Amino acid sequence: MTLLELSADYRASAAALQTRALELEQQRRSTDSRELRLRLDGRIRLLRTMWREARELAVLCEHYYERGYRRNVRYTL
Repeated sequence: MTLLELSADYRASAAALQTRALELEQQRRSTDSRELRLRLDGRIRLLRTMWREARELAVLCEHYYERGYRRNVRYTL
């Protein structure tokens, strides 16, 4: 598997994470339970972090071999 192929997988994962986070946000808006809202907030926050990281890794893999590409500092050695 090449890094370009891997980037497509990261993008697909990011889309799935975003979809799930949006579903949970909708569920959060429709609930009256304070406890459930707090649990959903935690899950949504985690999904948003995973979504952001998957998007960043997709970009990194897409451009890894391009000369002059400025990589994200978080993912450099």
